Amino acid sequence: MIKKDILLIEDNPDDETLALRALKKNHIINEIIVVRDGEEALNYLFCKESYSNRDSKNQPEVILLDLKLPKISGLEILQEIRKHKETKYLPVVVLTSSDEERDLVESYKLGANSYIRKPVDFEKFQQAILDLSLYWLVLNKSLNK
Repeated sequence: MIKKDILLIEDNPDDETLALRALKKNHIINEIIVVRDGEEALNYLFCKESYSNRDSKNQPEVILLDLKLPKISGLEILQEIRKHKETKYLPVVVLTSSDEERDLVESYKLGANSYIRKPVDFEKFQQAILDLSLYWLVLNKSLNK
């Protein structure tokens, strides 16, 4: 059986808790790896520093990426992901509270597969998580697996 991990790149503890709660409530049983800043995200994806023992062939099935992160921004992470052959085709869903038009445009320009504005209401947030989970984990056929 193919392992389908979800990489959640989120620095806000409240948003992290909401995302994890929504995934659990929707019975998403995939392993969720949480990293809390841009540097840690890149270290995870490229198996560096504390992740040097991680199998680089076991990339996440989908990445949920916040844009406003410490150390390295979400847009810079997206740019790095698209530059490298081992991560170039990973599905990246920008999951952000930003409603800035430039963030939306730049995300797609850099290769985001989807852009979702985090709903303020938990029920709507939960539904958004369910919808994206069903699509990216069940329906979508990835190049990486």
